[in-house]
Amino acid sequence: MSYPENYRYTKEHEWIAVEGAVATIGITDHAQAELGDIVYVDLPAVGKTLAVGDSFGSVESVKAVSDVYAPVSGAVVDANTALNDEPGILNSDPHGSGWLIKISLSDAAELDGLLSATAYEEYIQAEH
Repeated sequence: MSYPENYRYTKEHEWIAVEGAVATIGITDHAQAELGDIVYVDLPAVGKTLAVGDSFGSVESVKAVSDVYAPVSGAVVDANTALNDEPGILNSDPHGSGWLIKISLSDAAELDGLLSATAYEEYIQAEH
């Protein structure tokens, strides 16, 4: 899988795509592959304020439950409710329609601490 170059990544396997002052957050293809078939997703309510590193929900697969962490600070402006009925979207399209939440960025400088696509791919190769 190639990772979108315009996204940023965390070592906890989240991705973030920024458009203006809104950031879309999801889990990476690597994360969904490690989890296996995803059966349930728990997402925060719109309006919840997050700080960098806060757990904002979880993804449950047939193998495990994994917390999902905020790569940046901000307030939740949207949650992908389609995942309530079809959590498998995370397996089939993790970098697209399988997004988790959208937040309004509090501090764009926080993006500087995240990994580029190349750095993320090097990180996951070194993990294995």
